[in-house]
Amino acid sequence: MLRLVVDLNRCQGYAQCAFLAPDVFAMHGDEGLLYDPQAEDAQRERLAQAVAACPVQAILVDELDLAATAGSASTPTATSTPAGEAPDA
Repeated sequence: MLRLVVDLNRCQGYAQCAFLAPDVFAMHGDEGLLYDPQAEDAQRERLAQAVAACPVQAILVDELDLAATAGSASTPTATSTPAGEAPDA
């Protein structure tokens, strides 16, 4: 799962995200954005496109989840530790 946060104060309703990742984002009326804060891994490519296409960069993806899937198998504890906290020794 990927954790998403959309800064709804920054979002201007351009709907590029809803066009590129309709299973994650949807427009409610002309300006209201609805989204699933826990997107499935299968949506990763479409989500990356939606994030890149947002003209105001209002979509944030939890970097820890992305690092866990992109990291090597030899460092799983480093990628699963919350930012700012040391892993248990």
